Amino acid sequence: MTFAVLWASASASTKIGLQSGQPFVIAIARFALASVLMLGIAHIVMHQRLPRGRRIWRQLSTYGLLNVGLYLGLYVLAMQEVSAGLGTLFVATNPVLILLIGAIWHKQPIRLSTVASFILCSAGMLLAAYPLLQDSYASLRGISILFLSMLAYSVGAIYFARRTWGDLHILTINGWQTLIGGTFILPFMIFFFDGSANVLDWRLLGAVAWLAISVSICAVLLWLYLLRDNPVNASAWLFLCPIAGFAIASVLMDEPLTWHTFAGVILVMAGLYLVQRLRR
Repeated sequence: MTFAVLWASASASTKIGLQSGQPFVIAIARFALASVLMLGIAHIVMHQRLPRGRRIWRQLSTYGLLNVGLYLGLYVLAMQEVSAGLGTLFVATNPVLILLIGAIWHKQPIRLSTVASFILCSAGMLLAAYPLLQDSYASLRGISILFLSMLAYSVGAIYFARRTWGDLHILTINGWQTLIGGTFILPFMIFFFDGSANVLDWRLLGAVAWLAISVSICAVLLWLYLLRDNPVNASAWLFLCPIAGFAIASVLMDEPLTWHTFAGVILVMAGLYLVQRLRR
């Protein structure tokens, strides 16, 4: 539950940060702070060993690209054109995407329940997005980028769970994948950087600090801990993210809560519940 609330808070905190800074500036500052703290604690305080061998470094680089470079890079871009609440609602599609990708990855037949669940989730997202599109809380381009980011996140979850990490500490894994993933975004930050578009105020600093410590460190460590058990079981906790996300966005961002929102959340929850129930 702690993971779900912290993960859901990323949308609202990103929207707050975007009021004072460019998306890639926020992302790089977040990943730099998070990776320095995690690697400092892991290697200096806890005396954990460094990753060794080409295979481990290749795995860290691949996971960093999927989980940070692509997922969070695309996510922060999408949040310029998508409401915080809708951004959180999309997170709840990951359990279905993980099941779909897992079935393709292992060449297993996709069950009818999975297809039905995907249809329900898609309908729920479109229904929740309808009033947001009318009120300029979302754009089709933003929704498309957001979906691509969720796809990268789901692939990354399966990749992490299917790889052997040996005795490498989970803090070490998260620290290095965050640092490596951030380097993939650095060239884009340099290319699009505009000094006049960034104001060093409490909104920017607060957003970066919250995203780095509460989300990139605390929430991701909890997520990796859950993934080591089973990616499908872990994804069940993402069900709680839309509920927490819409509540946070309503309080902090004054985003509207209409019957479309509630109906969309219900459809998404029904789809996710259906696929989990029939899978058991």
